[in-house]
Amino acid sequence: MIRKTVLALMLAAAGVNAHAALSAGDIAFTSFNADEDGLSFVTFKNIDANTTIFFSDNEWGGSAFNTGESYNQWNSGSSQIDAGSVIRFSAYDKTTLSASTGTLSRVTVASNTNWGISTTADTIYAYLGSSATAPTTFLSAISNATDGSLVGTGLTEGTNAIRLNSIATGATPDYAEYNGARSGAASFDAYKAQVNNVANWTIDTTNGSYASTLPNTTAFSVTAVPEPKNYAMFLAGLGLMGLIARRKGKN
Repeated sequence: MIRKTVLALMLAAAGVNAHAALSAGDIAFTSFNADEDGLSFVTFKNIDANTTIFFSDNEWGGSAFNTGESYNQWNSGSSQIDAGSVIRFSAYDKTTLSASTGTLSRVTVASNTNWGISTTADTIYAYLGSSATAPTTFLSAISNATDGSLVGTGLTEGTNAIRLNSIATGATPDYAEYNGARSGAASFDAYKAQVNNVANWTIDTTNGSYASTLPNTTAFSVTAVPEPKNYAMFLAGLGLMGLIARRKGKN
């Protein structure tokens, strides 16, 4: 029993305990390109293998999505994706979609056939769910319009969602990309407010200008050292193992 307790402490100290589920703000969009029909996002937490995240540009009405546009799903693949990784989607409006990591595919839902990203009015939601039309946890959202409600999503504009047209007065962005820091922060959480701040984005409102522009997929990094409590747990585990060894040697 003591040995099992020691093992549990050491595993926790080494950071190999079970990963927590993704929650609001654990991913954030880093680019929106309606000219190319492409997107990118960063993950601020490790994403377990075979995790599925849904993406939809149907508008959310507070309790359900409307119809007419698209549902897609992204599967992370067979390996864990590390926090700080940036994943790019391209050919978002095509039958065969593309993702830089994992697999992006279309979800067929009746009356939803408009696959492209609108240059004038679109909101894209990222979420976990029991199906594409039944979200359980909204992770992030990005919009180039005034529509697309956040009511009932648990998301807050500027915290874990971003509305691009708040900086482009009189015009709707067709292209936007985060241009802020990707290194130097003490934790991945410290980047969330930066990435969701529209002042840290390059925004264009001229339709078609960025059709061949590729987004920056440089990973985010942190400079933090392991938390002291993990060292304490690790040393406690070693101390217990030493005590067990001494008692065993006296028998």
